[in-house]
Amino acid sequence: MIDNLAGNVYSYRMPITNGDITERTFFLGFIRLHLLYHAAQQPIYGLDMIQELRRHGYNLSPGTLYPILHGLEKDGFLESRPQAVNGKIRKYYRITEAGRSSLKEGTEKVGELFREISGEDQKTRHNVDVVDPLPKEVRRD
Repeated sequence: MIDNLAGNVYSYRMPITNGDITERTFFLGFIRLHLLYHAAQQPIYGLDMIQELRRHGYNLSPGTLYPILHGLEKDGFLESRPQAVNGKIRKYYRITEAGRSSLKEGTEKVGELFREISGEDQKTRHNVDVVDPLPKEVRRD
C-alpha cells in the first residue's frame, strides 16, 4: 500500500518466522484461532495450512507451523490421525470439543477487541460517527 501523502510504501505481508518479536507476539494467537477454525470445517494438514496462511500474507515455515499444531494437539484442542497419501504418512488434524469451545470463546473475544480498536463498538453503542478511533500517537499520519 502506498501512502500518497508521504510517498511511503507499507506492506501488510510480513514473514512471521524471521520477523521481530512484535509480530510473533501479536499474530501467532490469531494463527492458532485460524487453524482451529479450519480444523472445525474439515481435517487439516500442515502443508495445506502453510499455503492457506500464505493467502493471508503469513509466511510460516514448517519449523514454525508444526510446533504450533503439535502444541494445539498436546493441549487437547486438536487430535491427529496419520493417513497414507502417495506413499507417505500425513498427519490430519481435527478439532476436539475443547478446541471447539476455545474457538468459540476466542472468536468472541477477538471480535470484541476488534470492534473496540476499529471504532465499530463506539459507532454501534453510541450511534455516532467516529472519525479516527486510534490515538494520535498510534496513527501513521
